[in-house]
Formats: sequence, C-alpha cells, structure tokens
Amino acid sequence: MPYIKLNAQNIYYEIHGQGETIALLHNGFSCTKMWAGVYPLLVNAGYRVLMYDRRGYGQSDAGADFEAYYTGDGFRVDSVSTMALLMQALEIESFHIVGQCEGGVVGVDYAVRYPGQIKTLATASTLCYSTVVLEEFNRQKFPASFHLLPSDIQNKYVVWHGPQRAELFYNLCSRYGGCYGRGVFDLRPEIKAVTCPTLVMYADRGHFFEVEQGVAFYRNLSNG
Repeated sequence: MPYIKLNAQNIYYEIHGQGETIALLHNGFSCTKMWAGVYPLLVNAGYRVLMYDRRGYGQSDAGADFEAYYTGDGFRVDSVSTMALLMQALEIESFHIVGQCEGGVVGVDYAVRYPGQIKTLATASTLCYSTVVLEEFNRQKFPASFHLLPSDIQNKYVVWHGPQRAELFYNLCSRYGGCYGRGVFDLRPEIKAVTCPTLVMYADRGHFFEVEQGVAFYRNLSNG
C-alpha cells in the first residue's frame, strides 16, 4: 500500500473499493489496522474506504521531534490540516467520516473547518468533555507502564506500531493524549458548529467514558 509525503513526513494510507468515499479515522492508540474487520463490510456495501495512519501512528513517520509535536499546541490543528492535504492530493472532494475516540475529535474538527466536504459524520466513543484534566484522568484509567498491560494488549501494540515504537508510544499516549490531553477537554463548542448529519455511538458500559458523554454529545448537535 502507498505512502504520501505530507509536511515532510511519509504518511501511510490505504484505499479499498468503489463508490462514495468513507474515511475511517483511528483512535489515539492504534492505526489503520484497527479497521481490519470493518472496512471489508463497507466495501461489500458499495463504498470506497480510505484509511490512513496519522503522523507517528502505525506505519507513518513520527519524526525526531514527535514527542514535542504530540504534546504541543499545534497537534490538534495539524491533524486536520494534514488530513485536508491528503484529501487534496487524492482528489477526494466530498466524503463521509467515521471516527473512533480521538478519531472522532479529528472528524468533528474537520467537519467544522471544511463543512462543504463532509456528507455525514459518525463518531464512536468520542469524549464530549472532561471534569478533570486529562493527565489525571489517564492516570486513573491506564496502567502506569507498558509492561503492566495484559500480554494480548502488549502484542497488539507491537503489531500496530512495531517492536521499536510500541512501548514508547504507549507510555507517551497514556500520559497525555495529544495536546488536548494536558488540560480540561471540552469539545462542545466545536460540536455545536457541526452542520452535517451526525451519528453518535457510545458503549453503555465503557471503561473510559460513561454513556452520559454520548448523550451530551448528541444534545449539542444541530443535526444529530
């Protein structure tokens, strides 16, 4: 599968099928491989599916300054602008978005910045707002180090990000969660600005976020 150079980094992507395009946006811990059991169903339903690894995830370049980039003020904005460059390079003018967890944040931000491009948005288990800073939230929810993870999760990280990056990547992501992981997080102002038809999906017994987060997300949508 191909790579494309965007902002001096090689970004890995895959395209499958024919029809209207659905962009699948991975969460903050994984990569395109999380969609292995999902995208064939969409292809069989008559869609073209685009998946890509954001900078530093999966098979995309991280760059020597990835930690500073990941925790810096530009991380969230760059996630959207890089996606826009990818769509422009692939000549995809309009499409659907499906984003899981952090991928849903990228989807919301993109739908607000480029509303004319987005046909529909679907988010799954995307945080709406936090009541504590996310560094504290992460300490409550995640094991303190990679080696405290169950072995099957450790192995999944190695498959997703490679044996050289798996541990470093987990230890970084579980502390911060990107630039918006260093303070109180609130997506509601952006959610209110989303105009496309939007579907909110939430687990009713999720480990990380209670289902009321999904209710709040929905209630802030104009077309949910």
